[in-house]
Amino acid sequence: MTRRYTYGPFQSRRLGLSLGVDILQKHKICTFNCVYCEIGITDKIVSPEYRFSAPPSHEFRKELKNILKFFPNLEHISFGYNGEPTLNENILDFLKIALEVREELNWTYEKPKLTLFTNSSTLIFNEIRERVKQFELVLAKLDVATKVDFALSNRPHPETPKIEAIIDSIVKLKKEIPNEHKLAIQCLFYNSYREEFISNNNVENIKKLAYAIKRIKPDLVQIYSTARIPAEYFVFAIDDERKREIIKIFNEIIQNDKIKIKYY
Repeated sequence: MTRRYTYGPFQSRRLGLSLGVDILQKHKICTFNCVYCEIGITDKIVSPEYRFSAPPSHEFRKELKNILKFFPNLEHISFGYNGEPTLNENILDFLKIALEVREELNWTYEKPKLTLFTNSSTLIFNEIRERVKQFELVLAKLDVATKVDFALSNRPHPETPKIEAIIDSIVKLKKEIPNEHKLAIQCLFYNSYREEFISNNNVENIKKLAYAIKRIKPDLVQIYSTARIPAEYFVFAIDDERKREIIKIFNEIIQNDKIKIKYY
């Protein structure tokens, strides 16, 4: 069977057995061009205001059902992969079909959660937060909290709001999201082989990030690093010891037992 929308299922470090759903175009389209991106350099960097319409074809329901029926132990159906999925105006059309297909099938344990990956840049828009909050688990990326680190690590489109505005929008999302849905903050840290290039694994960024997370009050914080080939040659992963050190700094600043912080 030719697959247009789905990939996997695969064993995710953070989500367990997960089926990916790609609702973007065939080339990578994103508001960022992150140096550490494991999908590679962004083909088309766009403004967070950019939108395109690509509704699901009749193939999506059939493809999804044909895959899911073989994986009754699936844990997540994850929207993301080839860029920023919230740029697609029809994201809720895909979500509706996924919900319907999930209800038609039998599951070994719990039903798989409908999960969304976002780089958080479009959350400044009310209509985007309204769509995003309908997913059962939202994984919002936030791995920088300073202007310099934002520019170096994420390399955003020039029309992208300041990192402070993005943090404010994640705070709003957490307040607006239904109680039964969850928000996780993804923090990817990396090192740099280039002495003149400062990675986001620096004390100032980590501390400011901790204060931002303290404001957001997410359900979960995920600390991780690169596990595949990054977009730029000079990027390499931090080790588990450093991840534990970052968690210690976070805990000292956040001081909230309700926020779970884990490394992967």
